[in-house]
Amino acid sequence: MRWTRAAATAATLSIMLAGCGAGPSDRPVVAVERPGSGGGQTTEPAAEQPPAAEVPETDLAWRDCTDTTLSSLDFGAAPEGLVLECADFSTPIDTAGNVLGTFRAGALRARLPQTPVDVAPLVLTSGSDRSSTSTLAGLAVGPSTTLLAAQPIVAVDRRGIGASQPIDCIPAQLRAVMTDLGQTGVGSDDQVGAVAGFSQDATIACRDFLQPYEGTFDTPHAADDIEQLRKQWQVDKINLLGTGNGATVALSYARRYGDHLARLVLDAPEPVGADATTRAEARLTGAEAALTAFAQRCAATGCALGDDPRAAVTALMNKASAGELGTISAADLSTALLGFLSSPRGDQTSRVTALADVLAAADRGDRGPLEAAVKRAAAAINSDGEFVNRCTDSQQPPTADQARELVRTWGDKYPVFGRTTAIGLMVCSAWPVSTPAPLPTEFELPVLVFAGAADPVVGGAAPSVTGALGAAGARHATMTWQGWGHPVTAHSECAQQAVNDYLTGAELPADGGACPA
Repeated sequence: MRWTRAAATAATLSIMLAGCGAGPSDRPVVAVERPGSGGGQTTEPAAEQPPAAEVPETDLAWRDCTDTTLSSLDFGAAPEGLVLECADFSTPIDTAGNVLGTFRAGALRARLPQTPVDVAPLVLTSGSDRSSTSTLAGLAVGPSTTLLAAQPIVAVDRRGIGASQPIDCIPAQLRAVMTDLGQTGVGSDDQVGAVAGFSQDATIACRDFLQPYEGTFDTPHAADDIEQLRKQWQVDKINLLGTGNGATVALSYARRYGDHLARLVLDAPEPVGADATTRAEARLTGAEAALTAFAQRCAATGCALGDDPRAAVTALMNKASAGELGTISAADLSTALLGFLSSPRGDQTSRVTALADVLAAADRGDRGPLEAAVKRAAAAINSDGEFVNRCTDSQQPPTADQARELVRTWGDKYPVFGRTTAIGLMVCSAWPVSTPAPLPTEFELPVLVFAGAADPVVGGAAPSVTGALGAAGARHATMTWQGWGHPVTAHSECAQQAVNDYLTGAELPADGGACPA
């Protein structure tokens, strides 16, 4: 069932609001990195190994969806033996009982012929960055099978995203101009002001559409949905992997249901305790670094972008900004580039020449392949559900005047992605600012953290997260992957092996270790 306006009106009649009472304060913890707080300087295990996760007693009703999933994501044919299975489960709209009713949550399970059937699955969430099911599918079609061969992986989509019950609240025309960031067809030279206006219209449309459960799309409610899966499985402990924004969901799960965690992996976590501008600039630095790495690889292979691929991409972005790429705007080109650089597919380095061919063709006037790439990338990250979830999680957006200043400063400092990123800060500007999701205050489980050297989704954000873990008393170890892309575990064989070792014995590697590109 898709949540259309008519369906929502009918569904609302069956949802009742319960009374709200004053409760204890749940203020977020502010944490900073503490020297030596990692506690993972050796490979020695903790004195007492934490209990392991368990095999589900009552599983979901899985159905094969290998071909349909990979086809819908344009990921090509399935590697030999890969099995992807889809399932649904019901989760309460609000576990506190303030809103009654249920949502349909979507899940995807991946396994190989050699994957054991008698081991606990690893639960994966990528939050609102993209659907968790597409993140898992990208990992599964990659060249490394180390993680998937050791245990099945089950991805759970956030509400309204991917395989979960969709949200249909933004009119199609408004959705199109929001995706384009007001850069074509709106007749306004003030793109910041135009996008702020679109944000107002979309916010009103979606919050009216979602009443009375418009406040149930934050990370704590996403954590509740994972807890519902644990209950469905009838197990006491689960293993959880959170990537990007999904790491914030995982931290929320750790705070609310930490006693039910056997192992916790945070892969390229987004910053915690940061406002929207700080998070956006972190993404910018990661995106520019990833583009540089792409350009180096491109030049080394003699790709179609010539001797200086980065300069060629910058020139193409200047053309798009000047309206010289036809219907392809600067926002469209940025979407296509970031869609490639941040794809969870583990074979990105082998596909560099293919993207170079698409960009070179567009520069010559053959824009069809680039238009198709824009469409694919936008479909992966720009659903109404992603708008609602991201805006619910967004913290302290800048004013329009501040964003206009950032258009100038970031445009100079980050020549490819800076200008569109600054304008994009207005997408959630009208959404009511919510309280940051509280972080764990006491957490004893060892935590494995990965960071990417050139991550276009979160940038270099791990220190704020490890600081929070240290403040909560958790032992942790961070490993840095020297490659480009997101998340680390989808691209790095070394990282997958580290995860397997940690899941088996709860042993952390040496803090500050690295995985080669």
